[in-house]
Amino acid sequence: MSAASYVVDDCRGVLQVYSDGSIVRSSKPSFDVPVHDDGSVLWKDVVFDSAHNLQLRLYKPADSSSSSKLPIFFYIHGGGFCIGSRTWPNCQSYCFHLAFKLRALVISPDYRLAPENRLPAAIHDGFTAVKWLQAQAMRDDPDTWLTEVADFDRVFISGDSAGGNIAHNLAVQLGPGSPELSPVRVRGYVLLAPFFGGTIRTKLESEGPKDAFLNLELIDRFWRLSIPIGDNTDHPLVNPFGPRSKSLEEIDIEPTLVVVGGSDLLRDRCEEYARRLKNWGKNVEYAEFEGQQHGFFTFDPNSEPSNKLMNIVKQFIHKHSL
Repeated sequence: MSAASYVVDDCRGVLQVYSDGSIVRSSKPSFDVPVHDDGSVLWKDVVFDSAHNLQLRLYKPADSSSSSKLPIFFYIHGGGFCIGSRTWPNCQSYCFHLAFKLRALVISPDYRLAPENRLPAAIHDGFTAVKWLQAQAMRDDPDTWLTEVADFDRVFISGDSAGGNIAHNLAVQLGPGSPELSPVRVRGYVLLAPFFGGTIRTKLESEGPKDAFLNLELIDRFWRLSIPIGDNTDHPLVNPFGPRSKSLEEIDIEPTLVVVGGSDLLRDRCEEYARRLKNWGKNVEYAEFEGQQHGFFTFDPNSEPSNKLMNIVKQFIHKHSL
């Protein structure tokens, strides 16, 4: 960066964009939450896209065995498409809880971040991650750490915030039965406060508290840095109901669970998404947690609302595994 340059955009202290276009990323996560790695869940990292040096982290209960196959649960991290990683403690801690409490094999992939890699890069990387799983299911020399316990016929794709946006776009792309992933079969999607936008503000975006954990200034900054240059938040990957977006009324998707905190500025968009899809006859469930902020389940996974959410997700998986 030049000596006269100054910070134009700062994302939670871990991403700084300067006036001369240079970008500085900190290796320190912006969320410092405890991670209790007590041995009840085993985990390891795997490269799933060598071309972009992308890794994913696999988790499974330590007492899992080949005699009882586990559903596969993708957890795609959030961060406004600009920050976040599978290695961040809030992501690692939550994946421990998911694997242990859901009795599932959890897959947490990274994806390319903006502004270095703007949309649709992250969506493409999400698709590459599920194609990697298909490759594992078809290999002659599979990774038995995964294949001995994984039920490739029971896959659920979940995403948190920006990850929820990725999960939505994968649902639209893969369609019912996920035929292009065979023998992998996606049974449902769990959208955790999916990060949607639009040029027209919602009521909560306009009138919500300025001190919200995910405030409007940060929402606008994330979009400014992640959407294609020259475009706006009605981009089809950003606004599922925008003027250029394909009508979801005409698209068949797998059962979907939409979750949001009542104090999350994204609440109105999440509620509208679930309501409109349900009115169009889609199999959609909606769970709103009164008084909860954006990402509440990762910052305190042992709280009462977080435990309630875990039970809802567990029931959703059971219902759509039959």
